[in-house]
Amino acid sequence: MGYGQQSPGGEHQQQDPWPPDAGQQPAPGGGAPWNAHPGPPSSPSGGGRRSSVIAVVAATAVVLAAGITGFLVLGGDGDDGKPGAGPTGDAVPPSASPGEPRGGAGDGTAPLVPGWKTVVNPQRGIAFDVPVDWAGKSSGWVTYVAENGDPEETPLVGFAAPAILKEKWCRSDDDGNGTQEDTPLASVGSRAEPEARDTAEAAGENARLWVYGSYAQPAKEKVTTGAAKPFTTKSGLTGSVATAASTGVDGPGRCAYDGKATAFAFENPAGETLSWTFVGVRGVDDEVPEPTVRKILGTVRLVDGAP
Repeated sequence: MGYGQQSPGGEHQQQDPWPPDAGQQPAPGGGAPWNAHPGPPSSPSGGGRRSSVIAVVAATAVVLAAGITGFLVLGGDGDDGKPGAGPTGDAVPPSASPGEPRGGAGDGTAPLVPGWKTVVNPQRGIAFDVPVDWAGKSSGWVTYVAENGDPEETPLVGFAAPAILKEKWCRSDDDGNGTQEDTPLASVGSRAEPEARDTAEAAGENARLWVYGSYAQPAKEKVTTGAAKPFTTKSGLTGSVATAASTGVDGPGRCAYDGKATAFAFENPAGETLSWTFVGVRGVDDEVPEPTVRKILGTVRLVDGAP
């Protein structure tokens, strides 16, 4: 997985080598343009798993053209059963440390789990707690996955305001292009779902697309998605939860592992559909156990979205 970050001045800063096939991020919120700076020129990849992280924090950045809305946030007409998707939202404001709450118990951002820390997506008004060893990214970070070999790097699915566990858990150059890609052990984030027909559809598609894009592609048949079920978090937030998992991933790369995802979709008081998703490696010794995933899920809540 490659990482890129854009500074407030609009310069592109690299934490790891930018993948030569990394593409531009789409518009959040189903049509509003990104304030985003174009990344390095994209070029076709030899075929490794495609996953990228971008930070969009520059107030002076280039405004991209809008108009590629779709099922999850961007792109595609959904005719093939796998609608396009894109990342949305901001993470913890720059005035706060990544992963730390912005306020006290009164605004809903104090941790619900003693000893954990709160991650906030202020643009979407979503908060959740994670264990202290998870790294919360700074404001504007977005994670997405794309099809192998797609020169446009069109996101299949993505989320914003992520928290990541063991960011460099596995590193490899599977396609031999000279760029090392990092595979984290697990990630979690949130987004808007402006084109979802209902919360069950949003949850199921998020879970399926994350597992397919991160671990199983191009083998769609290796992904199993469970039926969405009603779920209520500790705060009383109700919606639909769905899980997906891959079985039998046997790619040639050293970071080829099976994966799993849990997605929770819900509505805010304005009737907008939002989602939270966990995605991680499965079948390894340090796999995030299901009780921990459910404990994080149970803390998802709506908070004041104002920075």
